[in-house]
Amino acid sequence: MSKRILLLGVYGMELVECGGALAINVQKGGVSFASIMLANNTMKENVKEAAEILGVEKVFFNNFERGMIDFGYEKKVELCKVIRETKPDIIITQDPEHCIHDLDPDRRPAMILLLEAIALASRDFALDKMPGLEPHPIPKIYYMSPMNPNCTINIADVWDLKEKGMDVLVSQMEFSGRHFEQRLTEKELDILAPGFKNLDSYYHKGRMVHSSIDKAIHMYYGVGGHGNFALAEPYRYEGKFEFDELY
Repeated sequence: MSKRILLLGVYGMELVECGGALAINVQKGGVSFASIMLANNTMKENVKEAAEILGVEKVFFNNFERGMIDFGYEKKVELCKVIRETKPDIIITQDPEHCIHDLDPDRRPAMILLLEAIALASRDFALDKMPGLEPHPIPKIYYMSPMNPNCTINIADVWDLKEKGMDVLVSQMEFSGRHFEQRLTEKELDILAPGFKNLDSYYHKGRMVHSSIDKAIHMYYGVGGHGNFALAEPYRYEGKFEFDELY
């Protein structure tokens, strides 16, 4: 059954990290959207290209300022407007546990802002600021890249789309290439990306390492962890799984 899925992201790469779920939804006749808080102009163009590859209908860019994420009224209004406009059945966003330990700046305040916006979008909050947009009931929430996943989806059929989506995140790959070169030893890098030191750009260095990491993560949650899928995208569902019967 097709769904309306909204990704609420912070930096932009999240669009591809949960690209399996977004692409599968589109292939089944659903509509996928994304909203990104902090992408700079270069990253915006990269994310738009990745969205097109994955079939994402529209990407909203919030244009918030790095290091300045707070719980102010205007930021809540902007995120509520996105939720009410897209009317999602499902929201995917960052994992509250993981964001505490992830030392990317802004992730911790972003988590509270995201959850507050989801809650407020279902109430009579700021209706005068968005005429024609009614409160939207709190959707099902799934946390991406969670510390403790409780469900996975089979992404083998859309793996090539995820890889192509990651290919076009040029600014992220360049950043990662520099980061990995500084953080890891030459031997470690050669294990992850054979011939790393001879690659001709930070883009190719970052992309090769990410390729190894991405496959390892999805295999770990799939066949590598005795799962039923070769490549599995992990999520944590917020709340209880409620069934009419066990199956």
